[in-house]
Amino acid sequence: MIPQFEEIRIQALKELSSGVVMRAKDLRIPLANHFGLTEDEMNAWYPSGNGEIFLDRIQWALSYLFIAGLVEKPQRGDYKISEKGLSMLSSQTVEQINEFIKKTVNEKTPKKNSKNKDTNNDSSHVENEQTPEEELADSYNRIKQNVQSQILATILSKQPQEFERLVVKLLQAMGYGGEVKNSGIVTKLSNDGGIDGIIKEDILGFNHISIQAKRYAIGNNVQRHEVQSFVGAVAGTPSKKGVFITTSDYTKGAMEYVESLNGTPTIILINGQQLTEYIYDYGLGLQTEKILKVMKMDMDYWDAMDNA
Repeated sequence: MIPQFEEIRIQALKELSSGVVMRAKDLRIPLANHFGLTEDEMNAWYPSGNGEIFLDRIQWALSYLFIAGLVEKPQRGDYKISEKGLSMLSSQTVEQINEFIKKTVNEKTPKKNSKNKDTNNDSSHVENEQTPEEELADSYNRIKQNVQSQILATILSKQPQEFERLVVKLLQAMGYGGEVKNSGIVTKLSNDGGIDGIIKEDILGFNHISIQAKRYAIGNNVQRHEVQSFVGAVAGTPSKKGVFITTSDYTKGAMEYVESLNGTPTIILINGQQLTEYIYDYGLGLQTEKILKVMKMDMDYWDAMDNA
């Protein structure tokens, strides 16, 4: 498991105790070896794609050590243990050093004003197992989950026919149908043959994706026999490709049945969670409320400058 940044601090200080100047990336391998990380853990990226998790936590650990005066920066991006750092390593316990870091960083970190709290005694903003990037990602995910819940509740409040139209529009938004004009079709209720919609993948319609849409309440999972019925309908089409979409989920039997098909015909199952994720990610029926631009240092740019 990738250690949190406060778990990295003391070991990073020990790695610097020889007096050698190192950069955050130089500490990746020795720290990974110390914590027993696998290659995948050491190179794992944030889901957002905003950098490596382990390297980011090393950088924040070094930042806290610098604020506490335990390391110095001979030049931008470089770190070297300070006399204070060497002294504390030789005379203090890990717990004492961490307490010193917490206290010092708290004193040097600007505090938010609060009408309900004594800011001089409020140190909750200092010690956190997450880096600021991870806190931002968590906030984003909480907002996303909240909107997804709203999407699902709204879908369930609409007529089943509206859900069928929605899933056709979603697949088009995801790129299915391409440049084909009027590529999405919702079949007539009286004669759909077990298929609620169709996405044409070519102009003449030789290849198409069949759609089944079930607007079911949460907990009312799609049964195996319902999927079997859809498979039978898809098997009779030229392209033999189908997508079954529900607002709920699928029973184990239904999922095992689709796996047993081995792609003949090709059936994709999408449950309520996946559905709302796609709607959110492709912005269907949504508006952009705010865009946050997060910047980071371009070290190649700064390193090209002459040092004092």
